[in-house]
Amino acid sequence: MKILSSYQRAKIDETDDVQFYKAPRFTYHLDSNFRKYLTKIYSAEISEDSTILDLMSSWDSHLPPNKSYKKVIGHGLNKEELKRNKSLERYWIQNLNKHMEIPLEDKSINYCLIVAGWQYLQYPENIAKEISRILSSQGKILISFSNRAFWTKSPNIWTNSNEEDRISYVINILLLNGFKDPRVIRKFISPRNSFFSFINHDPFYCVIATKE
Repeated sequence: MKILSSYQRAKIDETDDVQFYKAPRFTYHLDSNFRKYLTKIYSAEISEDSTILDLMSSWDSHLPPNKSYKKVIGHGLNKEELKRNKSLERYWIQNLNKHMEIPLEDKSINYCLIVAGWQYLQYPENIAKEISRILSSQGKILISFSNRAFWTKSPNIWTNSNEEDRISYVINILLLNGFKDPRVIRKFISPRNSFFSFINHDPFYCVIATKE
């Protein structure tokens, strides 16, 4: 995949992301089925002796409550949201679309988690390269998303793509920036033969890749 064009990186709302996220949003942007499945994935994939970076985080990291980890570090754009996140040992604020260097040491992280955040990155190749730098040998990145977004803050590469295209886009960026063996977990939850069968649940996508 070639470097993104200026058009692909552009978004409708080009105002500073820090201003957009200035007010805390203590709400879930993904439904309970998505969140429960994500926690299940984390429980299976992440060992308890790990140092975790929850990049582009909020007030809930969706980690399994019955497990404890060596360290969980958070990053985001709203201090009040991150302050309420009980999983985080520490956190910092940074607009990754303007300042792309992650202030962590080389090989200091075992797992990097991004939940419903990749769709806002305008320079994802730079962020993927930085994540590769800070991950330990055989460290993993887990990128989870659905079909929701603040569409005015998402770059055109995301808003103009269908869901399968978005998966390919994420995988291609990872392969070009120090990751191997990407795998995709998909889950579509439909309560068939139920009174609530008319409800559309959030589709679940998770791309998992290992540092080369």
